[in-house]
Amino acid sequence: MTEQVVNQVRVMIQDGKLRPGDRLPAERELARQLGISRASLRAGLRFLAAIGVLTSRHGSGTYIADGPPALASEPLNMLAALHGFTTEKMFEARRLVEVAVAGLAAEHATYDQMRIMAEEVTETYAALDNPQEYLLHDFGFHRAVATASGNPILATLVEMVADILYQRRCKTIDRSRDLRESVEMHRKIYRAIRARNPEAAQAAMSEHLILAERALASEEVVNDTTEKKEASLSEENLAGVG
Repeated sequence: MTEQVVNQVRVMIQDGKLRPGDRLPAERELARQLGISRASLRAGLRFLAAIGVLTSRHGSGTYIADGPPALASEPLNMLAALHGFTTEKMFEARRLVEVAVAGLAAEHATYDQMRIMAEEVTETYAALDNPQEYLLHDFGFHRAVATASGNPILATLVEMVADILYQRRCKTIDRSRDLRESVEMHRKIYRAIRARNPEAAQAAMSEHLILAERALASEEVVNDTTEKKEASLSEENLAGVG
C-alpha cells in the first residue's frame, strides 16, 4: 500500500497535477481517490515526508516540498558511525561540493536568496556570545548558499553532510576560541556572491572551510582533554567514597 501511495503521488507530479508548494487533498478524500484505507495512506505519506517530497504544516495540511529536498540523514549518520567518518574526510567532501556551490550561487542567486544570506550573516554576528545559537545561523548560512546555487541535488548533498557536522559540532562549539573569524569569512563569501564573482566566491568558501576544519579539530582536542580530566576526577571521587 505504501508503494501504491508513492507511485500515485509520483504520477500526479509527473502529470503536472501536483507542483512544488501545492497542498495535497484532505486525507479522507485522497484515501478515497486511491481506494485505500487512511492508515495505509498515512504510511505512504510518512515515507514521502522522510525522503523530502512532502512537508507538513501544523494546522494547515500536507504540501509538496517547494525547496531543496531535505532527505533524512539517519542512514548517513549510521554509516558515519559504522565506518568512522573522520573530520578530514567530511571536510574533504564539503570542499568538493560547497566550493562549487558558492560559484553557482554567485551566478544564480536571486535577490531574496541574497537577502537570506545577509540575514544569516547578521544573526551570526549577533550570536558571537552564544555558541549554540551561533551554530544554528552558521549552518543556516551554508544552506542559504546551497539553495542559491539553483541545483537542488547539490543543495541536498550539502544539507546531508551539514546535518552530520552540525550534530558533531554541537558537542564541541562551546570550546571554540574564536567565532568572529568564521563570521568574517561568511561576510566575505556573501560579498563575492552579491558581486556576481564566482571565482572570488569559490576562493572565499575554500579558505573558510580550511579554517573551519582547523577550528573543529582544535575544539575536539580541547573537548577530549576536558572529558578525560572530568572522567579522572570522577574516578578519584568514587575512590574517595569507597
